[in-house]
Amino acid sequence: MKKTALILSLSSMLLGGAAQADTILGIYAGADGWRTAAEGSFASSDEMQTFNFADKTQQSFYLALEHPVPLLPNVRIQHNPLESEGLSNISAGFNFAGETFTADTQVRNQVDLTSTDYVLYYEILDNDLISIDFGINGKYIDGYVAVAETSANGLDAGQDVSQWLPMLYTSAAVGLPLTGVTVFANGSFLSYDGSRVYDAQAGIAYALLDNLAVDLTLKLGYRAVNLRLDDIDDLYANLDFKGVFAGIELHF
Repeated sequence: MKKTALILSLSSMLLGGAAQADTILGIYAGADGWRTAAEGSFASSDEMQTFNFADKTQQSFYLALEHPVPLLPNVRIQHNPLESEGLSNISAGFNFAGETFTADTQVRNQVDLTSTDYVLYYEILDNDLISIDFGINGKYIDGYVAVAETSANGLDAGQDVSQWLPMLYTSAAVGLPLTGVTVFANGSFLSYDGSRVYDAQAGIAYALLDNLAVDLTLKLGYRAVNLRLDDIDDLYANLDFKGVFAGIELHF
């Protein structure tokens, strides 16, 4: 009987210690594969040209750190490659990166608007059933946009894009009791001075592994990104990327 009481006591201490450690510091690491369909237009003025884009699989990686320190925000860093290219027959003349492209010309168009999100957020509500986060996101876009005529000795123009965008961030999740399934949605939003940007996703997650050492979660959902840029580094654009994603998340 004494041995049983001792074992139960030690087990309680170990479980309590593990729970306390997770309360003190929680680390989340994840990766997503996202199949995107892209469409939209861009130019060096508000008279934009519409282009064709091929579907492409993008990858996204993130790391988040959560803690119980009052008033100190949690931190999430996410890297978002965002690329696409295609062949287009332009319907009207337009200006881009110092070059004037004429109508009825075939061009190869390319966009790379890869970004990194630096999110500071607070947990407004956090329990086994519902969690709600709210914060700010400093999205840093560092990319390149290019257009080149397919004909020999044709025009070739490219433009670098490097810009910080301040955005609002929010996240919510609802757990379905006794199923291991969670319904979630999160996103960042910006609207000011003619520009509008959003990056939002929603889906379901399933807890494949849940123990004291590590939690392993599988995710499936839909993500949509819109970049409506009004004279951002001399770039005017209205681009949409959307499609289904699947991912994995580890919680230590």
